[in-house]
Amino acid sequence: MPDDKLPTPERVLVVAAHPDDIEFGAAGTVARWVIEGADVRYLLVTRGDKGSDDPTTDVDALVVLREREQRAAAAEIGVAGVDFLDEPDGQVEPSLRLRERITHAIRAYRPEIVMTHDPTVLFVNNEWVNHPDHRAVGQVTVDAVFPTARDPLNFREHLDAGLDAWKVAELYLWSTNEANQLVDIAATIERKIDALRHHASQFRRFDEIARWVRRRSEELGERTGYRAAEGFRRVTLSR
Repeated sequence: MPDDKLPTPERVLVVAAHPDDIEFGAAGTVARWVIEGADVRYLLVTRGDKGSDDPTTDVDALVVLREREQRAAAAEIGVAGVDFLDEPDGQVEPSLRLRERITHAIRAYRPEIVMTHDPTVLFVNNEWVNHPDHRAVGQVTVDAVFPTARDPLNFREHLDAGLDAWKVAELYLWSTNEANQLVDIAATIERKIDALRHHASQFRRFDEIARWVRRRSEELGERTGYRAAEGFRRVTLSR
């Protein structure tokens, strides 16, 4: 049994910029919640159409492949619902138009928890630059959660279409430098890695990626005595 006594939410919406972002950032926690009975849905803002270093890549074929990989990765840990917004990879901006689309998803699904990228982070652990799409998706998702989805007069057309305002209880932000919630994923670290393995188009040497993921999870876990952990900036919202 996990040691952190983390409550199991009823519904979780995970919003990410690209296929594979969720697997790196949150799949261990998602897998744990699914096992415990949570209903989880993924919302991918792009289909990862820039996800190749080969300039001769057939982009249409890559889009089909990356969508298939993401659906397989989700199915690996029991997530059946995966939606794509088809924004262009590498060009995501925190626009009002995109905020409306994510607000619509929140009001339609009515999640207790929304998980996404931490939009405040430019350099993750001083190890890499946080992708601009990650920052944009994190920013617009946070803005959609509060105050937009909460307040019924925002995007009044949603009300007219039968979607009521919705108050999200908590945000879980990954790739953060300010983790205040470490989640015990000792029981699901291998499921996280198995889900990540489905993104074969993104890795030349998956064994090296798997070792890095295990090492990083173990390092986080050492802070609180877990064998493996994922870290989040957890924001509890006033309801």
